[in-house]
Amino acid sequence: MSPFNPKIHHRRSIRLPGYDYSQAGAYFVTIVAQNRETLFGEVVNGEMKLSPFGQIADECWCAIPQHFPNVELGAQIVMPNHVHGIILINEDDSRNNVGATQCVAPTTPGIRSKGPKQRSLGSIIGSFKSAVSHKINKQLNATGIWQRNYYEHIIRNDREMGNIWRYIESNPAMWAEDDENPDNARTPKEIAQH
Repeated sequence: MSPFNPKIHHRRSIRLPGYDYSQAGAYFVTIVAQNRETLFGEVVNGEMKLSPFGQIADECWCAIPQHFPNVELGAQIVMPNHVHGIILINEDDSRNNVGATQCVAPTTPGIRSKGPKQRSLGSIIGSFKSAVSHKINKQLNATGIWQRNYYEHIIRNDREMGNIWRYIESNPAMWAEDDENPDNARTPKEIAQH
């Protein structure tokens, strides 16, 4: 294996450059299990049957608003090897306080930070993934739960929201055609555009 060379081995962000992912908005998120392993359960007769890993993932997802009071959850589903969900970030009243520092978008070129900005989509997903990994490790003695990163789509209008919501709700019934099913290749972004 060759040594790390930052000129060759650089990570390219999949985030929208310059976009502040802590601002109010709706986001469609897909988080995939390491190597697309079916850790979280199985689809039986068009319904998702959660494994103990899947139960932990579902509990942690539902607990997100307890840790991020400015967040509401939309439709969500834990599938055999991934989680789909809609995260709604509301205005954060603490930003409107006099003397609050101005926020810089975490994807602004040339600005390096140590991890995602507080209350941003990245910090929400990082917290969720960490909580699931920690609980699974503690309760079920397993590691290596998640792939690096996650997929997100900024939901820009009601049509997209409706399409994504229906997609999430129908995901178990459509498992044979699901984009995260290892036998298929369509991306969640393509779904949002239909």
